[in-house]
Amino acid sequence: MRGSVRKRGSTWTWYLDAPPDPLTGKRRQASKGGFRTKREAQQALNEALARLREGSFVLPSQLTLGSFLLEEWLPAVRPPRVRPSTWESYRMNAETHIIPALGHLTLQRLTPAQLTTFYRFLLDHGRRGGGGLAAKTVRNIHGELHAALRDAVRWGHVARNVAILADLPKGMSPEMHVWSPKQLRAFLDRARDDRLYAAWLLFATTGMRRGEVAGLRWPDVDLDAGRISPRRPRVVVNYEVHVSEPKTAKGRRLLALDPATVAALRQHRARQAQERLAVGHRWYDSGLVFTWPDGRPIHPQRFSTWFEQLARAASLPRIRLHDVRHSYATAALAAGIPAKVVSERLGHATIAITMDTYSHVLPGLDAEAAGTVARLILGDRDQEPARPVDKALTTDRPAPSRRAEVKREAPGQRGVRAGGFEPPRVAPPGPKPGAYTSFATLASCGGAYNSGFARPVPVRWRGVPGRSRSCRRGH
Repeated sequence: MRGSVRKRGSTWTWYLDAPPDPLTGKRRQASKGGFRTKREAQQALNEALARLREGSFVLPSQLTLGSFLLEEWLPAVRPPRVRPSTWESYRMNAETHIIPALGHLTLQRLTPAQLTTFYRFLLDHGRRGGGGLAAKTVRNIHGELHAALRDAVRWGHVARNVAILADLPKGMSPEMHVWSPKQLRAFLDRARDDRLYAAWLLFATTGMRRGEVAGLRWPDVDLDAGRISPRRPRVVVNYEVHVSEPKTAKGRRLLALDPATVAALRQHRARQAQERLAVGHRWYDSGLVFTWPDGRPIHPQRFSTWFEQLARAASLPRIRLHDVRHSYATAALAAGIPAKVVSERLGHATIAITMDTYSHVLPGLDAEAAGTVARLILGDRDQEPARPVDKALTTDRPAPSRRAEVKREAPGQRGVRAGGFEPPRVAPPGPKPGAYTSFATLASCGGAYNSGFARPVPVRWRGVPGRSRSCRRGH
């Protein structure tokens, strides 16, 4: 690795021989100018040579962020590397938000501060019709930039991923609106005569996503075993339907069905068979469970529109169809279903997503769990209102201080003292606890202990003439 410094006009420039082009084998030379003195240029050259030896050196380039995204990155991540819906959202975000604001910037000169300002702008003014984008949309755009710049590092365009250092505005998550089990039941009662009643039951009793229900096929349904497996969801990007893989690896799951949902699916299949006979050769064999009367697939957005109409007819609070999924999860957690089971049925990638999304349900479950476990251990007859920790367990004398209480506690007898389970205590021989004045009297026995086994030392009990007891080590 060789380098040199030369003067060009009134400034200095450094040059170095970079590794040859991996495709053509041609010699490549890197240079950078604009230094005021030879010493500054030499110092910059030494730093470049050090990065070259470390493998972190990148050739200077005028490639812009916009050119990189449109000409290199988006073509490289086309399906099957990512889902079609994911790629389409990448393209839309790049063309709508990223390139108009940052596309002219040189990729190597992009800074974390510029990305932070860009995110702030999107939150405040990113919507075309006025107003800002949702915090989740901004996080999605950040995720796209993070992935693109990560590949730019791997491909040798930049030395670091500046998206890692950008400050992503958190924003406030929108308030979650859910229906109670009673409201879900009212909705299902209203939809009982609807042609797609089985679909509404699936939404309410399994928490399936809209795309999963819209893309459910009869080969994925086993009514005899009472199980379904959503494998090919139909998702919407810019109103265009894409059949894709499940959203996460955990999305490939086997869901158990309740008897009512199984019965509804059987009735739906029988009705669909009658419709097929009525249509005859014009039947469109899509293999889908939920179709138009002639077999054509139903656009997923139609499910949302029809759901809103049914909810309005039932005079129920307005929520999105996706909120039925939240309602199912909330009801399941409130019913005591383990969070791990709920996470698996929802198809979440990790249980952490379930815990974060439905954390509003967990405080009540914690209190319920405390009472349930206590009844299991203590039995109903032993349940009493919780006592404050500073109150005595008996009422015949004032509560001792915490320090004195710890000192009086015999080895092996430590337990939960207030409002919980406490192991039975073995009463020590001698007078009742109320017969002595304080622990200080017994503490005086300490002077009689020696390095061997303590010899019994008589102790006079105050207020009890003629009474004494032996003081031994470990009493």
